[in-house]
Amino acid sequence: MATLADRLDHVLGVKAAEQLQEHFDMHSVEDLLRHYPSRYATQGQALTEEAPEEGQHITVIGRVTKTDLRPMKNRRGSLLKVNLDTGDARPVEITFFNGDKVRYLVKEGARAMMSGTVHWWRPDRWNLSHPDYLILPDKEEGTIENLTSVRGGGALRGLAQSAKGAGGVDVSFFEREFIPVYPSTAKVQSWDLLRCIRQVLDQLDPIDDPLPEQLRTEHDLLPVSDALRLIHLPDSKADIEAARGRLRFDEAMALQLVLAERRHQTEGRKAAACPPRPGGIAAAFEKRLPFELTEGQLAVIDEISADLSRTHPMHRLLQGEVGSGKTIVALHAMLQVIDHGQQCALLAPTEVLAAQHYRSLRKMLGDLGEAGELGAAEQATKVVLVTGSMSVGQKRAALLDAVTGEAGLVIGTHALIQDNVEFFDLGMVVVDEQHRFGVEQRDALRAKAKEGFSPHLLVMTATPIPRTIAMTTLGDLETSVLTQLPRGRSPITSKVVPAKVKPAWVDRAWERIHEEVSQGRQAYVVCSRIGDEEENGKGKGRKAKADVDKEGPTTHSAMDMFESLSAGALKDLRVGLLHGRLPADEKDRVMRAFNDAEIDVLVCTTVVEVGVDVPNATVMAIVDADRFGVSQLHQLRGRVGRGKHAGLCLLITETNPVGTAMARLEAVAATNDGFELAVLDLRQRREGDVLGSAQSGTARSLRLLSLLDDLEVITAAQQLAREVVESDPGLTNHPGLAGMMRAAVDGERLEYLAKS
Repeated sequence: MATLADRLDHVLGVKAAEQLQEHFDMHSVEDLLRHYPSRYATQGQALTEEAPEEGQHITVIGRVTKTDLRPMKNRRGSLLKVNLDTGDARPVEITFFNGDKVRYLVKEGARAMMSGTVHWWRPDRWNLSHPDYLILPDKEEGTIENLTSVRGGGALRGLAQSAKGAGGVDVSFFEREFIPVYPSTAKVQSWDLLRCIRQVLDQLDPIDDPLPEQLRTEHDLLPVSDALRLIHLPDSKADIEAARGRLRFDEAMALQLVLAERRHQTEGRKAAACPPRPGGIAAAFEKRLPFELTEGQLAVIDEISADLSRTHPMHRLLQGEVGSGKTIVALHAMLQVIDHGQQCALLAPTEVLAAQHYRSLRKMLGDLGEAGELGAAEQATKVVLVTGSMSVGQKRAALLDAVTGEAGLVIGTHALIQDNVEFFDLGMVVVDEQHRFGVEQRDALRAKAKEGFSPHLLVMTATPIPRTIAMTTLGDLETSVLTQLPRGRSPITSKVVPAKVKPAWVDRAWERIHEEVSQGRQAYVVCSRIGDEEENGKGKGRKAKADVDKEGPTTHSAMDMFESLSAGALKDLRVGLLHGRLPADEKDRVMRAFNDAEIDVLVCTTVVEVGVDVPNATVMAIVDADRFGVSQLHQLRGRVGRGKHAGLCLLITETNPVGTAMARLEAVAATNDGFELAVLDLRQRREGDVLGSAQSGTARSLRLLSLLDDLEVITAAQQLAREVVESDPGLTNHPGLAGMMRAAVDGERLEYLAKS
């Protein structure tokens, strides 16, 4: 028999356990059972993904409707071309390279499950090449002889064998009305997972349910043992929904328990109260503004001001459209804290952005930011910059101003987090583009406050990433939203340039840049990588063109694009190059030259993603746009249209025009609403690892719960979790719920949450 905590090698054997650990990071029986089916194929109708991505590993189920054996053109042997009817309008096309052998198993009329890598060979057609496959029995033919499993490449026989003796297969798996289809890899197929899960379920001991029976009855929830069996081996749609309902509630409850515990623990933290001070620097700054703040900015300033007036540390997220005026709001808040003799730190993700903040805030403050200089205002404070590439003398002077309290506002990059950086009295931390920093990094900066106190914290983002939306939806952060754009901002038009099917459109993109420059304006050309990754071994860029067939489509580097455009399409323009590995003084020189209109076109990487403000730049061409996330695309295009002229963003891509990547680009081009795009990002990537630092969507603590669609479940779990934690901090009287919380987040993630 087995328990949820048992190691997989004790239950399945060493070979199977090693494969599951390597490819899915599974270690225990519970890890395996929590790997839920992504969908179910029925005897009457099989399902497949619509328009899968190039290189995606998928599993399809259907009936073979056509086979065609033909000789290979350039070598000995035969190809077997197969059409698999999956219930969609068009059959899936399959190619086997060992056609002479496969034709005896993959016959017309056979029902099969096939798992392989997607290859698009025409803009509207995709194919599975040499997949692994499983010939399934029809329901009336459920005999062991009719079930055949074959590896396309002969890989990983160990897992299939070790899960059921010497290669044997339990035919009852595939006699069921609903066949589970699991997220899989090229090495571990869906049917391998099913075999392992069935073997574990056959040995599983009864499970102690963490939810009290009264609670299950109140919310109409299955016992957890029933839910874990039915999610994998359902007999009806009702079974699937009931199992998902229970497991979805468990996820919501576990998350809310963690957040309720966290709220309870942070209630004891103290912060210095900083109410508005009449006649202070904040009031003087507001009076001097040469423009009127929007209603939204004024409302958010009031919200933050109220937070800063309390003796509990503020923990607020400021969401605002690109160019909505978040920096002005943050500066006003910092000045309110400086009015009380405390210091503020502004943490920026790149040196380019940190320097940009330093220059722009000094400009906005004028003589209010010139303390210690001739002609400074009476209420003035000192603003200093700290970056890793500063000279020893510059850094020493800035650090001295920070530790003595001479500097009220310290702006910097990760350099601020280093142990040798100390503050006299740190009262507030502002994090710009919070998704670029880990919680540990923010915590290291907050720890620099005086003992017994926590600084107020304001994190800003222009496009919320999935984890931010998740935490916000779960009620963990106080949020402020800026939706209005300040007067004078011009609209941005975005267009997708499908280079693969419309190569002439790329030429037109360079012509469009010429047209803008001829009218005295400037442009960006953004690439996804620098270009020297292959030579120096740094980074994780795509391979060179010689390896395209091995690694998939190539991407265009900034260095290559700079050389190509300088000598070709834009040779008559002044083209500059900017990327993250240039020396700091060179980056600053290039950025200043672009600011001063000495460069017409700046070829760059995402170093310009946030904060860079060149009002004269009106066009941005993003090369290989499909390689960027929704948030990045929205951030990048926010660099144009910042002046009196309209902005244009050209999304150049070689992706297939019918895939999900193209659909994502079309959606980005269709709206400038960052919050709408954030929802799109969340739907496509899911919530990410809500309780951890991973944000890629590949390792998720939420497997069934949707933070967009299951608000009713989340709300119910939130109310219950808060009631339980309020009456029983630490959950000493609720061991089942405490175990549920620990199962949702391991020790490392709990520490992560405690810090954030």
